[in-house]
Amino acid sequence: MPRPLRRPLFALAAALALAWAPMAQSAEVRLRLLETTDVHMNLLNWDYYQDKPTDEYGLAKTVSLIKSARAEARNSLLFDNGDLLQGSPLGDYVARVKPLAANEVHPAYKVLNRLGVDAANIGNHEFNYGLPFLRQAIAGANFPYVNANVHLVEPGVAAADEKHAFAPYVILDREFTDEAGGKQRLKVGVIGFVPPQIMQWDKLNLEGKVSVRDILETANKFVPRMRGEGAQLVVAIPHSGFERGETVWFAENSVARLAEVPGIDAILFGHSHGEFPGRFFSSHPKVNLARGTINGVPAVMPGRWGDHLGVIDLVLDNASGAWKVTDSRAEIRPITDRATRKPLVAADPMVAEAIGAEHAGTLAHIRSEVAQASAPIISYFAQVADDPSVQLVSQAQLAYTRRAMQGTEYEPLPLLSAAAPFKSGGRMGWTNYTDIPAGPLALRNIADLYVYPNTVAAVRITGAQVREWLEMSAGQFNRINPAGPSEQELINPVFPTYNFDTLDGVTYRIDVTQAQRYNRDGKVIAPDAHRIIDLRYQGEPIDEKAPFIVVTNNYRASGGGNFPGLDGNNIVMNAPDENREALARYLAAARRVDPSADNNWRVQAVPGVKLRFSSGAGAIAHLPRYPQITLVKDNGDGSALFELAP
Repeated sequence: MPRPLRRPLFALAAALALAWAPMAQSAEVRLRLLETTDVHMNLLNWDYYQDKPTDEYGLAKTVSLIKSARAEARNSLLFDNGDLLQGSPLGDYVARVKPLAANEVHPAYKVLNRLGVDAANIGNHEFNYGLPFLRQAIAGANFPYVNANVHLVEPGVAAADEKHAFAPYVILDREFTDEAGGKQRLKVGVIGFVPPQIMQWDKLNLEGKVSVRDILETANKFVPRMRGEGAQLVVAIPHSGFERGETVWFAENSVARLAEVPGIDAILFGHSHGEFPGRFFSSHPKVNLARGTINGVPAVMPGRWGDHLGVIDLVLDNASGAWKVTDSRAEIRPITDRATRKPLVAADPMVAEAIGAEHAGTLAHIRSEVAQASAPIISYFAQVADDPSVQLVSQAQLAYTRRAMQGTEYEPLPLLSAAAPFKSGGRMGWTNYTDIPAGPLALRNIADLYVYPNTVAAVRITGAQVREWLEMSAGQFNRINPAGPSEQELINPVFPTYNFDTLDGVTYRIDVTQAQRYNRDGKVIAPDAHRIIDLRYQGEPIDEKAPFIVVTNNYRASGGGNFPGLDGNNIVMNAPDENREALARYLAAARRVDPSADNNWRVQAVPGVKLRFSSGAGAIAHLPRYPQITLVKDNGDGSALFELAP
């Protein structure tokens, strides 16, 4: 009789034990996620354009932050979010001057391999040197690369069946130490994305070879798949920014919507060189700056060029039977105190040791002389007045295109040149200006004048399209109210300076009392607004029906910047040479140049209003050459406030 009673008691005990198992075995794991992004081959804290060390950027300094952050945490993972391989003369040296030999490890991976990176994403600038170079370079990485929205185009293969160009995601199987000292295995899914606009920005390198899908569509497809394959934590590392407003189809910046995708536990983002969490994002919806979250999802964007390290601390527990994030906090750690302009960390010597040969080769290359300049070449005032640094680029582009157009049907057509200031402070900091003294011009100065490895391109457009091109550029300026305050800010700091094209070959004025005609997406938002006035060609009002050839770069000609009428369909020349090469040839042929602007454009004065703008304090020394600009105040932080005279 007693025996039958024991069985139910045993079964009850077993059931109770099973029911309480999750609680008995529950654990808490604290995991630190670290991110670098947009290093742009600034591996060392060396300013190749000024040819001197710098405390403002450099991965060598970020390495010191990485080591400190790791020492503070039991568990950590390190990710890089792309735009790693291009952006400094060191990157050009490895890709163009002394290309990687077969099986040679790219200097970026000599550093990142030693750092023990866990996974990395591919940025848009990774495609600048072409797919073969990209594949050769990343083959040297001792860690996985991910990208989910770039697909291979192959003959006879339907779009729906295209294979991924890279691994769309990876699931890392890692052992972590919990708070009780026990060992826990977690599967961490990592997925990456790149802006679809690479098909415009690098059309020559990518057209017919790859296709790109929408970031949100791709995330919604693959995050559930990653969870289904066992990912207990999903980390998204999109090379994409965070903008207010609606996230449109094929949006360049998609982080706001990514934070709404179920199943994503953390977002490590980049691309726009911003700093999140940071005060710039205080008015963005669904943001908690104190905790560093977007829609409740911990997120971080650590600036650019290694000037910050992104840190996300996660608390995970499995009390519910599955690992869940129960708490989080995100922050960015700087390498320099901006208030005092003093370094917070020293450069880690590992980087200099790892890439010493490539650094020395780059220095030898960029120090070679090309020409002589009779006056300094600066870009401090390139956003408010016709500028010698931009003018030189335009002159070089015109000389190149005149030769290229000889004997063609386009030779008789009027030729204009579009160029923009690439180094004008802004998100890059108050030292990010061209400042070349009079005297020898070295190759490093060429890279200073033209930062990007764009190639020369020309488009055929009408006089009316010339006007609209300039209207889009004029979006750089704030609207000035003639009846408003007596002092008003002239420059819109959000507008990318590389989209402030000026056109040589025509003359014009800019009326900043008018509304901005186009938004950043190239959509007309003020149909009756016309900032460009008195537009003339050879002294006569421009014929809006007449054809013009405008020389620019492949980025702009293919639709980069969303300029009206530029989508790649009206390109009449796609040259194999870089704009920098055209500039080098022009200067070498001249041997001596007089860097002066012809003042073919100007901002029209607004009676009763002082037009104020900020620039680097280095501009103060050059004011005697700019009678139309006066100093208002040296801010003492590397910047200064100026005023454009009537």
